[in-house]
Amino acid sequence: MVTSTSTIQSDFRSALHIANFFISPRASRTRRPFTNRLFLSSSKTKATSFPFRAFSTDSTDPVLPVKLREKPPVCTADEIHYVSVADSHWRLALWRYRPSPEAPPRNHPLLLLSGVGTNAIGYDLSPGCSFARYMSGQGFDTWILEVRGAGLSVRETNPKEIQQSAHAVSEQMEAVAKTVNNGALSNNQQPINVSSALLDSKDFTVKEDPTVMVTVWDESKLVSKLTETFMRLSERLSGFLSEGQSKIISAKLFDQIAKLIEDSQLSERFNEIRGKLLSLLETRQNTVIASQIRDLSERLVNIFEEGQRSVSPQLFDLQERLSSTIEDFQKQLDLIVQYDWDFDNYLEEDVPAVMEYIRAESKPKDGKLLAIGHSMGGILIYAMLSRCGCEGRDPGLAAIVTLASSLDYTSSNSRLKLLLPLADPAQALSVPVVPLGALLSAAYPLSSRPPYVLSWLNYLISAEDMMHPELLEKLVLNNFCTIPAKLILQLTTAFRDGGLCDRSGKFFYKDHLCKSNVPVLALAGDQDLICPPEAVEETVKLFPKHLVTYKVFGEAGGPHYAHYDLVGGRLAVEQVYPCIIQFLSHYD
Repeated sequence: MVTSTSTIQSDFRSALHIANFFISPRASRTRRPFTNRLFLSSSKTKATSFPFRAFSTDSTDPVLPVKLREKPPVCTADEIHYVSVADSHWRLALWRYRPSPEAPPRNHPLLLLSGVGTNAIGYDLSPGCSFARYMSGQGFDTWILEVRGAGLSVRETNPKEIQQSAHAVSEQMEAVAKTVNNGALSNNQQPINVSSALLDSKDFTVKEDPTVMVTVWDESKLVSKLTETFMRLSERLSGFLSEGQSKIISAKLFDQIAKLIEDSQLSERFNEIRGKLLSLLETRQNTVIASQIRDLSERLVNIFEEGQRSVSPQLFDLQERLSSTIEDFQKQLDLIVQYDWDFDNYLEEDVPAVMEYIRAESKPKDGKLLAIGHSMGGILIYAMLSRCGCEGRDPGLAAIVTLASSLDYTSSNSRLKLLLPLADPAQALSVPVVPLGALLSAAYPLSSRPPYVLSWLNYLISAEDMMHPELLEKLVLNNFCTIPAKLILQLTTAFRDGGLCDRSGKFFYKDHLCKSNVPVLALAGDQDLICPPEAVEETVKLFPKHLVTYKVFGEAGGPHYAHYDLVGGRLAVEQVYPCIIQFLSHYD
């Protein structure tokens, strides 16, 4: 199916508008698809040792003997464990599938890693279509990690709160699916407004009534608010974007303010102050700089106060519009800071913490694990091998399997290139998160029912006739989460020369794969529009040839495999799974 990029981008924006109707007000106490997990994670630790604490449904930990009363309904694993990373408030959910007693004993536990913005459900869609259950049935002690911000991972401090939050997440996922299937919102899920930046990535919307004149004006309050905004631009975004990108985002705020007084006599004075503030925002913060920023903020407010006294019609209600613009901008800053994690946080903190926990629970004799990663999950494994190869460390993996994964997409025509506009830092501010779960839930009726205006979405997920409609629906409605712009910004480097790099932009993950000594099985789907076979092969060829096995599934006359068919397609259990078992058994 051929679909133009312009059509997809137009449909993408339309779907964002539709997704507005899938936010539940009551979920503010629990979790909702659009704004789930608005939590700050500030850890930047790069140590090779990752202390953890864990809560489990059958924990016998002598330090924290905790057993959750019951699993959330959405969790179909045998057990659910929670692992905490040092210096982070996140509790990472680990779904565990105990090995079948009838299966041959295995020497290594198996870790499954999911794709970007997805949870564990993709590996366990139903009893008859469960990759995780299949692997445990073959004797592997199987674990699925849900990284921070995904699935049942939560930010709580004690077992009772974890249990409550996990059940709330589960209920919300079921409620969203029910809402979509009913084709209408329930009384408890009336639509509320979404931040204008999620609905319009070009400008902040400032509503105004030109017939109303503000009569009460608190100048000192606005000065403080404006100063705080500028300080946060300089301080809190410093870890999110490079110096040049921060400058662009700072300029965006000034552009919004400048629109309020364009074509007036105040523009020249405003531009003078604007230049000085931008210069200060690029300077390392100290008390003197902070004082200067406040002084310039006060001068800026004075300009608007003078404009308020003007008889020019376009300056009516000027102070109120300035205040509204600042508040909108602060909300965007808050959202960026709350979704404060990227790919390197997964790589350096989440994955090592759970690997250490799994080793402690499963006790492999050589201390190693087997790992399988789909999409970004495979990218994480590749990046780990590269880091360890560069530093001369043992990654602790006996063998790996990647499904539709690559570190370099430059040679392919991946549809993920649609996300490249988000690499523009100004766009990153306007769209601080991509509510993938809510977007797909909103778009699904338009892709699966007449007149099928978004039918192209289905082909990004599964090839024609490769997934049962009910399983595809479950995957779309329950498997996807919200993605931080910070994560997307880093992942888009995979479309540039050198491929995916770390947050500093100096370490390119594909550069050190040649130093790896871990056996690799890399699988691709012939009709994968997200990670085409040529992208997979681009990474595979960097490994020592004697260690890597590469295979593309799909035939010229059919059947075909798209992005999720390697995991959940109707023929995966017959064609893909045995291939994986044969490979892992050889190195187990």
